[in-house]
Amino acid sequence: MPEYPDIVVYIEALERRIQGRTLKCVRLGSPFLLRTAVPPISSVEGKKVVQLRRLGKRICIGLEEDLWLVLHLMIAGRLHWKEHQTSKTSPAKMAVSKTHLAAFEFNNGTLSLTEAGTQRRASLHLVVTEADLRSLDPGGHEIFASTQSSDREEAPAFMDLYRFAAVLQSANHTLKRALTDPRLLSGIGNAYSDEILFEARLSPIKLTQKLTAEELERLYLATRSTLVQWVERLRAETGTGFPEKVTAFREGMAVHGRYQLPCPRCGAKIRRIRYATNETNYCPVCQTGGKLLADRALSRILRDDWPKTAEELG
Repeated sequence: MPEYPDIVVYIEALERRIQGRTLKCVRLGSPFLLRTAVPPISSVEGKKVVQLRRLGKRICIGLEEDLWLVLHLMIAGRLHWKEHQTSKTSPAKMAVSKTHLAAFEFNNGTLSLTEAGTQRRASLHLVVTEADLRSLDPGGHEIFASTQSSDREEAPAFMDLYRFAAVLQSANHTLKRALTDPRLLSGIGNAYSDEILFEARLSPIKLTQKLTAEELERLYLATRSTLVQWVERLRAETGTGFPEKVTAFREGMAVHGRYQLPCPRCGAKIRRIRYATNETNYCPVCQTGGKLLADRALSRILRDDWPKTAEELG
């Protein structure tokens, strides 16, 4: 699922292309994508884009008359941009289909939404007014003082340590759950939480209310540095182009998606905990003191034969 760094770079690319542009029409390839009925989707046609904004992991396109198109890409949704070629003839319309869920036609190009796989989780809301937009916010605290990409000339201000600690320890959850809970912190998901916890040298299952002051500060600094570094890295990779290679498994990640590969810090094999459709990746030496965390599926099968330390794996 695209997270804070990906969404920031998406919005910056969209600002360069559709800010101030007129949305000519919207074509939907799936009736399940649009989750609102009023106002009708046709009401955005002919309106000019006046603002782009991030709301958690959602991309919000603000149009004239306080209309907001709100896209949530979920796990497999991705955006694509096709520039209209300079021509006297009208550009060909981009097809919508089972995988091409929507096309947003502007006077200079087409923004399309695709979703891989068979599950349709991506969503589009059309709301009116700031209050209606805020109703879609799960309530997580913003990690950075500004959510607008116009501040990219300087690194945006990060929430202070005391507020970060108060939010994180407002309930006694595992660090993995707390970092990824959209009701606590805004924009962090499965991939970057793995990277943050690796940088902080903390176990994903350590409880938030058991953290020492020193561990809290390590986590705070790791969260800030990880997100800032990845925003900068993705900006550099994208340049003036459009981010077409948005993925949860990126070259250069330390642990996420690197199961069985060597830890870049100590050389131990990266391990994982699998649950439902997600997995948590971690280094058993750097983060858990050599202890292997029980994988729910395999530990139930192996029971007493489940290895307790990295050394037992050989």
